[in-house]
Amino acid sequence: MEEVAAGLLKVIIVQGKNLVIRDFTSSDPYVVVKVGNQSAKTKVINSCLNPVWNEELIFTVKEPLGILNLEVFDRDRFKSDDKMGHAFLDLQPLLSASKLKRALQLTSGETKLRKVAPDCDNCLLASSCITYVNGEIVMDACLRLCDVESGELYVTIKWIDHPSSAAAPVKKA
Repeated sequence: MEEVAAGLLKVIIVQGKNLVIRDFTSSDPYVVVKVGNQSAKTKVINSCLNPVWNEELIFTVKEPLGILNLEVFDRDRFKSDDKMGHAFLDLQPLLSASKLKRALQLTSGETKLRKVAPDCDNCLLASSCITYVNGEIVMDACLRLCDVESGELYVTIKWIDHPSSAAAPVKKA
């Protein structure tokens, strides 16, 4: 049986701040993003504790939306890569905002749909707004990295509903 796509999830890894040193004086960070059983990773930024990636990773997702998991690693040449912390964010508020967008019949412009506060379902450093902007549900988030001395990850998450309300089947590769 084919899976039904709910929409596209675009995860833009904007930047990292105050990442931990895992080599002698710096780190070579990259981010692994996981949504369900899909994963993708950013490029490595050499010798940088405040990397700017501005890299967009796209996932086709189906309901129910789960958790967005982000892991930061330091690339090492001669041994396994070092962990530099992880963060997570519940994607359910994005789906709720999408349903609200449909209920309000929004088709253009910009509308704030909801606010997400830091809690046990996310690693938010501060409250974040979910906004409808010209066809996309957008959330900018600053996430605190867990299980590490310091570090923040700035991400933008965009949700795009599947074009048909019935959500046509998507073939798995």
